[in-house]
Amino acid sequence: MAKKSSSRRADVYLRFLQLSEAIRGLPSLPALDPLEERILGWVARAGQQGDRLSVRDMMACDELGSPATIHGRLKSMRTKGWIALADTEDARRKQVELTSAALEHFARLSRCMVEAARS
Repeated sequence: MAKKSSSRRADVYLRFLQLSEAIRGLPSLPALDPLEERILGWVARAGQQGDRLSVRDMMACDELGSPATIHGRLKSMRTKGWIALADTEDARRKQVELTSAALEHFARLSRCMVEAARS
């Protein structure tokens, strides 16, 4: 019985992957590379936890790569419409935030997850 339960959970996840791949083909925002997707997830989790994330904070994160790499990806993601940079009290610091289009992307992924669990 445990094998069938594990198989069902795997089926749900695989169905979610299939559905999420389908929405990636929708004409919304330009595609992200794998590092940009990690950065997007990091920004989303920080925002959900109520943490403020500055460009400097992100560039200090060794696990995402060199500061130059991170800066380049942030610039790319901003151009693609995934993130925005907001002013803070200190004009030299910019806060990284998700755009409304990025939030809608997460909402679509959430709907895919619910649909996969139902099927």
